[in-house]
Amino acid sequence: MSASYKRLFQRALAAAPDRLHFAAHSHHLWPDASYVGQIAAWEDGVRLADRKWDRVMGEIWPAAQAHVAAELKLPDPATIVFAPNTHDLLLRIASALPQRPLRILASDGEFHSFRRQSMRWEEAGTATVDRVPLDRLLDTARAGAYDLIFTSHVQFGTGHVFEQLAELAALARPEGPWVVIDGYHGFMAVETDLSAIADKVFYLAGGYKYAMAGEGAAFLHAPPGFGPRPEITGWYAEFDDLSLPPGRIGYAPDGRRFLGATFDPSGIYRFVAVRDMLADEGLTTAAIAAHAGTLKQQVLAGMPLDADLLNPGSPARFLALRSPRAGEWKAALERQDVLTDVRGDVLRIGFGLYQDQRDVERLIEALGTL
Repeated sequence: MSASYKRLFQRALAAAPDRLHFAAHSHHLWPDASYVGQIAAWEDGVRLADRKWDRVMGEIWPAAQAHVAAELKLPDPATIVFAPNTHDLLLRIASALPQRPLRILASDGEFHSFRRQSMRWEEAGTATVDRVPLDRLLDTARAGAYDLIFTSHVQFGTGHVFEQLAELAALARPEGPWVVIDGYHGFMAVETDLSAIADKVFYLAGGYKYAMAGEGAAFLHAPPGFGPRPEITGWYAEFDDLSLPPGRIGYAPDGRRFLGATFDPSGIYRFVAVRDMLADEGLTTAAIAAHAGTLKQQVLAGMPLDADLLNPGSPARFLALRSPRAGEWKAALERQDVLTDVRGDVLRIGFGLYQDQRDVERLIEALGTL
């Protein structure tokens, strides 16, 4: 029998003891450590009041930066900046490009946040967007003249993995094109080493999914020399450069140049608490992925559904099953308190640290009733 780590999730599991949660690629259940982080944020707020920002920016923020840098093998934690969500960061990246309309290349499987925003840019005439299948992205990028190239590392709908990050990064230049990697379904799901391309690519991800820290802990890795002065900017990005003439707007020289304004730091507290817990438990991304992979293979071995598996062999931590009955299946499972999710005609079943073999057996039994 595979190992069980339910002891790390006692609060979340006790909150809904009959629920079987297999939407781990969408909203992870929170480990108990996240509760500790949340309480610490509140206690610092009332204990330190206005002085809490000294602790947030002087201790919690650098700790979170160090955790992200270690996970992604980034050489300099100072290239990391946090925000409430990745959409805020995307807007700041785009605002730092001087050309209008922007010439954008993207895969045709991007998450709704980028899809909707890029369509609105097209509608407003502020961007032209070419969308191509993932397997054509690199060739199209090489052949075209683009300001911004955007792609997911792991696609949210299918679990397909973009394996040519280094080749795409080789196209990036400070004057354009810029390469932006959406890592939300890859960060802490698959091992990711950006050390060789950290000076070339932007990377977006956050705590909501596999980092198990919840909302409010999105982050950006911004390569040095790319976008020194975003047009969309907040007062937290200000850098007191005494060499500037009066009235000039200054920017921090590191990732903080992409900062906005006052934010809720509790998500970063939770992120640090969860990462510290994982380190104490010796649970690396590779170890968690191996646990989830074992459960995934057990489901595949007992799979009773007649559906097209879209991501065989993928390291993505979910199964993407295409069927015209996907929506019907999801609703029927939910009536049994078994949570999965659907994107179009694709049923997605996600795997995480809080599941064990008994959960898989219950899942297969529930799938057998469909």
